[in-house]
Amino acid sequence: MQTAPFPERVATAAERSARTEGAEPKSPMEQAPSVRLAKTYGFGSTAGAVIVVALMGALLASTLINPAFGWPVFAEYFFSEPILWGVLMTLVLTAISMFVAVALGTLLAIMRMSSNPILQAGSALFSWFFRGIPVLVQLIFWYNFALLFPNIGPFPTNTVVTPLIAAILGLGLSMAAYMAEVVRGGILSVGAGQIEAIRSLGMTRAQGLRRVILPQAMRVVLPPMGNELIALLKWTSLASVIAVSELMHASSLIYSRNFQVIPLLLVAAAWYLVVTTVFSFGQRYLEQHFGKGAH
Repeated sequence: MQTAPFPERVATAAERSARTEGAEPKSPMEQAPSVRLAKTYGFGSTAGAVIVVALMGALLASTLINPAFGWPVFAEYFFSEPILWGVLMTLVLTAISMFVAVALGTLLAIMRMSSNPILQAGSALFSWFFRGIPVLVQLIFWYNFALLFPNIGPFPTNTVVTPLIAAILGLGLSMAAYMAEVVRGGILSVGAGQIEAIRSLGMTRAQGLRRVILPQAMRVVLPPMGNELIALLKWTSLASVIAVSELMHASSLIYSRNFQVIPLLLVAAAWYLVVTTVFSFGQRYLEQHFGKGAH
């Protein structure tokens, strides 16, 4: 007598009920409730976490106990008038330089994508030149621009290219070379179908770029643009070498008088962290705003 290779399985109550109602019976795996596995950490992960916590605790304790940090001096100067004016000048310098960088970078990106080879070459040459020279060198160059051209029209160069203007030129032109690549990447991310739609609607290239392409490219452009803005904020500290009264210059003037170098450097570092954090929250809000309907 030949037996079946597998014994016949008895139908469960759920399967009999499903057959009665005409529905497809569920497998036992589908019928079982989902089980959430608890997180487990291995020995290496746990040991690493303990070491990190111990190091952070030791660093924090050393920071609070060591009198060389000068926390009373830090508290005294954190909201002092020269420091606050330095923070304001840093924000103004960042905003104006970023405006120059975004406007010029967008123009360079459009030139780079043009069918005119001369415009393409001009944009590529600009990016190559200003990305290849350190920002500090550019700041010093613009600060000493009067050595090349003593006069700009009827005006002395030193009255036109002030330290603030020299800082804006150095920071803005250098950042524009980076922003050109960021904007170009965002424009390239827009699908070819959008370009066909622009042509079918009878828009000019300028109208399509302003109304369709650039608004859609903002979704891709904003994250790297936010990173470049934070980088530009930190670049403004280099303007202290050409006597622009921004945050770092204000701090250096104070510690050159009272010789409290570490506390004043901590004041500058804390303000940079505060402003960077605010910029990060603003960047996140803009990304969420322009990302609506993306998925």
